[in-house]
Amino acid sequence: MKTKLLISIVGPTAIGKTALSIKLAKIFKTEIVSADSRQFYKEIPIGTAAPSKKELAAAPHHFIRNRSIEEGYSVGDYEREAIAKLDELFKEHEEIILVGGSGLYIKSLVEAWIISRR
Repeated sequence: MKTKLLISIVGPTAIGKTALSIKLAKIFKTEIVSADSRQFYKEIPIGTAAPSKKELAAAPHHFIRNRSIEEGYSVGDYEREAIAKLDELFKEHEEIILVGGSGLYIKSLVEAWIISRR
Protein backbone atom coordinates (compact mmCIF):
# COMPACT_ATOMS: atom_id res chain seq x y z
CA MET A 1 0.00 0.00 0.00
CA LYS A 2 1.41 3.36 -1.04
CA THR A 3 1.70 6.06 1.62
CA LYS A 4 -0.89 8.81 1.33
CA LEU A 5 0.39 12.39 1.36
CA LEU A 6 -1.44 15.48 2.60
CA ILE A 7 0.39 18.50 1.17
CA SER A 8 -0.35 21.55 3.33
CA ILE A 9 0.04 25.06 1.96
CA VAL A 10 -0.47 27.61 4.71
CA GLY A 11 0.08 31.28 5.37
CA PRO A 12 -1.58 34.70 5.39
CA THR A 13 -4.01 36.06 2.80
CA ALA A 14 -2.74 37.05 -0.64
CA ILE A 15 0.63 35.28 -0.74
CA GLY A 16 -0.23 32.97 -3.63
CA LYS A 17 -1.51 29.87 -1.82
CA THR A 18 -4.38 29.37 -4.26
CA ALA A 19 -2.20 29.60 -7.38
CA LEU A 20 0.35 27.18 -5.91
CA SER A 21 -2.35 24.74 -4.78
CA ILE A 22 -3.88 24.68 -8.27
CA LYS A 23 -0.49 24.07 -9.90
CA LEU A 24 0.18 21.18 -7.52
CA ALA A 25 -3.33 19.76 -7.95
CA LYS A 26 -2.73 19.65 -11.71
CA ILE A 27 0.69 18.02 -11.30
CA PHE A 28 -0.63 15.36 -8.90
CA LYS A 29 -4.05 15.10 -10.62
CA THR A 30 -5.75 15.61 -7.28
CA GLU A 31 -8.16 17.83 -5.37
CA ILE A 32 -7.93 20.76 -2.98
CA VAL A 33 -9.38 20.98 0.53
CA SER A 34 -9.72 24.50 1.91
CA ALA A 35 -8.89 25.29 5.51
CA ASP A 36 -9.84 28.95 5.43
CA SER A 37 -12.52 29.76 7.98
CA ARG A 38 -13.90 32.71 5.99
CA GLN A 39 -13.96 31.11 2.55
CA PHE A 40 -16.56 28.59 3.78
CA TYR A 41 -19.23 31.27 3.69
CA LYS A 42 -21.23 32.16 0.58
CA GLU A 43 -22.03 35.64 1.87
CA ILE A 44 -18.42 36.78 2.37
CA PRO A 45 -16.94 37.16 -1.13
CA ILE A 46 -14.93 40.30 -0.35
CA GLY A 47 -11.84 40.31 1.85
CA THR A 48 -11.38 36.55 1.90
CA ALA A 49 -9.34 36.12 -1.31
CA ALA A 50 -11.57 33.15 -2.18
CA PRO A 51 -10.70 31.43 -5.45
CA SER A 52 -12.29 32.94 -8.54
CA LYS A 53 -14.70 30.97 -10.74
CA LYS A 54 -11.81 30.34 -13.13
CA GLU A 55 -9.59 29.05 -10.31
CA LEU A 56 -12.38 26.86 -8.96
CA ALA A 57 -12.81 25.39 -12.45
CA ALA A 58 -9.06 24.67 -12.75
CA ALA A 59 -9.06 22.03 -10.00
CA PRO A 60 -11.71 20.47 -7.75
CA HIS A 61 -12.08 22.42 -4.49
CA HIS A 62 -13.86 21.48 -1.27
CA PHE A 63 -15.10 23.74 1.57
CA ILE A 64 -15.33 26.90 -0.55
CA ARG A 65 -18.57 28.88 -0.23
CA ASN A 66 -20.36 25.77 1.03
CA ARG A 67 -21.95 27.35 4.13
CA SER A 68 -24.21 30.22 5.01
CA ILE A 69 -23.26 32.66 7.76
CA GLU A 70 -26.73 31.89 9.12
CA GLU A 71 -25.58 28.36 10.04
CA GLY A 72 -23.60 27.54 13.13
CA TYR A 73 -20.26 26.03 12.13
CA SER A 74 -17.39 25.32 14.49
CA VAL A 75 -13.83 24.12 14.10
CA GLY A 76 -15.06 20.76 15.43
CA ASP A 77 -17.71 20.60 12.69
CA TYR A 78 -15.04 21.37 10.10
CA GLU A 79 -12.65 18.79 11.54
CA ARG A 80 -15.26 16.01 11.33
CA GLU A 81 -16.39 16.96 7.82
CA ALA A 82 -12.86 17.48 6.51
CA ILE A 83 -11.62 14.15 7.90
CA ALA A 84 -14.54 12.41 6.19
CA LYS A 85 -13.70 14.25 2.96
CA LEU A 86 -10.01 13.30 3.19
CA ASP A 87 -10.94 9.66 3.76
CA GLU A 88 -13.15 9.80 0.67
CA LEU A 89 -10.56 11.58 -1.49
CA PHE A 90 -7.70 9.31 -0.47
CA LYS A 91 -9.63 6.36 -1.93
CA GLU A 92 -9.04 7.94 -5.36
CA HIS A 93 -5.84 9.96 -4.89
CA GLU A 94 -2.40 9.37 -3.38
CA GLU A 95 -1.93 13.08 -2.66
CA ILE A 96 -4.40 15.74 -1.50
CA ILE A 97 -3.71 19.48 -1.25
CA LEU A 98 -4.76 21.27 1.96
CA VAL A 99 -4.65 25.04 1.64
CA GLY A 100 -5.59 27.90 3.91
CA GLY A 101 -4.67 30.52 6.40
CA SER A 102 -6.76 29.53 9.43
CA GLY A 103 -4.18 27.94 11.72
CA LEU A 104 -6.70 26.53 14.18
CA TYR A 105 -8.60 24.74 11.41
CA ILE A 106 -5.42 23.39 9.84
CA LYS A 107 -4.03 22.21 13.18
CA SER A 108 -7.27 20.53 14.21
CA LEU A 109 -7.58 18.71 10.91
CA VAL A 110 -3.96 17.62 10.51
CA GLU A 111 -3.49 16.48 14.11
CA ALA A 112 -6.85 14.72 14.33
CA TRP A 113 -6.37 13.01 10.98
CA ILE A 114 -2.92 11.75 11.96
CA ILE A 115 -4.09 10.57 15.38
CA SER A 116 -7.10 8.78 13.92
CA ARG A 117 -4.82 6.84 11.54
CA ARG A 118 -2.58 5.41 14.30
